[in-house]
Amino acid sequence: MHIKQLFDLSGKVAVVTGGSGIYGTPISEALAEAGAHVIVASRNLQRCQERAEQMAREGLKASAESYDQGNEQSILAFRNRVIEKHGAVDVLVNNSVGRFMRAYGDPVETWQRSMDVNATGLFAIARGFLDPMMERGAGSMVNISSIQGVVAPDFANYAGTSMTTPPDYQFHKHGMIGLTKYLAAWAGPRHVRVNAISPGGYLPDGAKEPFASQYCRRVFLGRLGEYDDIKGVVVFLASEASRYITGENILLDGGYCC
Repeated sequence: MHIKQLFDLSGKVAVVTGGSGIYGTPISEALAEAGAHVIVASRNLQRCQERAEQMAREGLKASAESYDQGNEQSILAFRNRVIEKHGAVDVLVNNSVGRFMRAYGDPVETWQRSMDVNATGLFAIARGFLDPMMERGAGSMVNISSIQGVVAPDFANYAGTSMTTPPDYQFHKHGMIGLTKYLAAWAGPRHVRVNAISPGGYLPDGAKEPFASQYCRRVFLGRLGEYDDIKGVVVFLASEASRYITGENILLDGGYCC
């Protein structure tokens, strides 16, 4: 195949959860620019519709859906609607994340709510879309994890700021990478690939000091992630360009974790 064909997603259907968020926006845009019809999905239907309409004005194929990742019946109804409308889903990007805990000392009930959405809900939506892919014998799932799923947090990055990283996020991002490997082993014999991407620091609205300087002191490329940085790797993993890659976690961190 010509290299352009390997990256071409024309005729494909891609679902991006959290598709109107800070990572979901460039991810949705990238997949649509590669030719896919992108379904922008989250709990907030209005935001998804606004994003899909903006993409359509730019000549891209997009539509909007809503679902609740804390409710399996909502997930399955969402999946069924999409398959009924589009026939099949070729790509699922699990990008949605519920931010429940804010600090180590939050009530344990907040941890439980986080697990309902970010652990149980993640498995429910992954299995919900993976089963039809395996029946067809084709598909690609891309899970958006984090460097917080690879290394311990460096709390010195947050010194002098109101920012921190809570323990539930660390837990479920590690779990997402483990689930990626499990699902890759489960679905591989049916020709479905499952991979993960672990982005590093990313502030699309601009660097916030002193966090930016403190964080970048250990980034080989000397900067935070930018809007376009995730687009290429998502299209790579969604397309035939990565057809012999599964069970992998790609660090998108400028060298932070090396």
